Amino acid sequence: MVQAKNYDVLVIGSGAAGLTLALHLADDLRVAVISKGQLSEGSTFWAQGGVAAVLDDTDTVEAHVQDTLDAGGGLCREEAVRQIVGSSREAIGWLIDQGVPFTRERLADGSESDDFHLTREGGHSHRRIIHAADATGAAIFNTLLLKAQEHDNIELLENRVAVDLITSDKLGRPGRQCLGAYILNRNSGHVETYGARFTVLATGGASKVYLYTSNPDSASGDGIAMAWRAGCRVANMEFNQFHPTCLYHPRAKSFLVTEALRGEGAVLKLPDGTRFMPRFDARAELAPRDIVARAIDHEMKRLGLDCVFLDISHKPAEFVRSHFPTVYERCLAFGIDITREPIPVVPAAHYTCGGVMVDARGRTDASNLYAIGETSYTGLHGANRMASNSLLECVVFGRAAAQDILDELPHTGMPADLPHWDESKVTDSDEDVIISHNWEELRRFMWDYVGIVRTTKRLQRAKHRVDMLLAEIHEFYSNYRVSRDLLELRNLAVVADLIITSAMQRRESRGLHYTLDYPRLLPEATDTILQPPSADD
Repeated sequence: MVQAKNYDVLVIGSGAAGLTLALHLADDLRVAVISKGQLSEGSTFWAQGGVAAVLDDTDTVEAHVQDTLDAGGGLCREEAVRQIVGSSREAIGWLIDQGVPFTRERLADGSESDDFHLTREGGHSHRRIIHAADATGAAIFNTLLLKAQEHDNIELLENRVAVDLITSDKLGRPGRQCLGAYILNRNSGHVETYGARFTVLATGGASKVYLYTSNPDSASGDGIAMAWRAGCRVANMEFNQFHPTCLYHPRAKSFLVTEALRGEGAVLKLPDGTRFMPRFDARAELAPRDIVARAIDHEMKRLGLDCVFLDISHKPAEFVRSHFPTVYERCLAFGIDITREPIPVVPAAHYTCGGVMVDARGRTDASNLYAIGETSYTGLHGANRMASNSLLECVVFGRAAAQDILDELPHTGMPADLPHWDESKVTDSDEDVIISHNWEELRRFMWDYVGIVRTTKRLQRAKHRVDMLLAEIHEFYSNYRVSRDLLELRNLAVVADLIITSAMQRRESRGLHYTLDYPRLLPEATDTILQPPSADD
């Protein structure tokens, strides 16, 4: 039998939030960072736009706070917004100290200035987006990963899929304390036991629950589902942000066309070249993402279009190539020269604004269990995330949770006598077609019934379908050996149910939740908080 692995801190997820936390703890503690596939598989690596922060003398914390509150549709927690925005300069300073190569202004002679280039995105009243060309996430991830690889106390483990959290109440022990997790080692095919004094969920969001998404395949809501099964509350799961502009091409899969293009003057057009955003909002292309996504969805349905077009070809070609090299090269690979022609785009599921409820230091309802980044619900995003606030939240809460762990260290010992995973009563499946079929069905009805525009009847149909799927998946999970595909499907079904249930409870249209049956705002903004019926699966 494989010996249990013990660490001071187990970090499930290898993106900006998880690596930030690990680097802040590794001088004092042994940290394991696990990834389902390659370490770069998470959403951080693919983030293009940048990090929102108050860095310019003409900008203020108050302006950034107000912009965030305005975008959030009345549901932001102001104390969380102020905590995160107020920490933005310090967080960016830490990233710069790690060596993140943010883009600097160019002088007239072509040389670099000492000042960083700041861009503007939808919902922001100032240029405050610090970036590394149009591949900011990759720059941050690669820098933090290199630092983590250099640290003796950080163990980076690839091809490990979290199955479930180990909690004291599930073992018949008092309280609800997280003691670690069961992890599927995809290299060996066996489930291993990881004990930890502290466990951190940094698994990203759940946009893979939708058929069309800008997210990598790993965004299957694992942390949210595991925390729910461990008895933790979740909040505001009905608010799923759809990025307005993903490349529409049969071979492009999930390539996001950064919002920074619109920040630098790109305009949205119909096939005949007509602009349409000014008809929907005075801010036109710089309106918040929910408004832009709904406008595109409306025009596509009204005219029966497969896509609309994003055009920046009126800008100088060298400006486009230098500011957006990633988008330029990727589109060129598909035969689209963005310096000469518009980009075909469609909305796609992009960000999970709700998540596991946490306090100001990332603590969940279970002792010694933290959730940070897109997995969590801090209150920053409210009913609609403002562009480029998410990477900022990852760094600020990664640092805050790390400090809390250090504070709690004297009171927390290593868990003992954790039971091993029992594989004695399961067999290998010869019916994996069931998994792929259920995966496809789930994502299709979520897109059709619980997408950008919703109705009560659509939600009821989705609820009926997800209930049947949950029962079928539970039976499959109970009888067959686990695999990554099965575990992700199981988690996606749980998250889909949470999204549908939350959407059915919100009888108004607010932020990212838009329903034809309740088109108006209620006079009072309240969170949708779901409480697990029990800590059992």
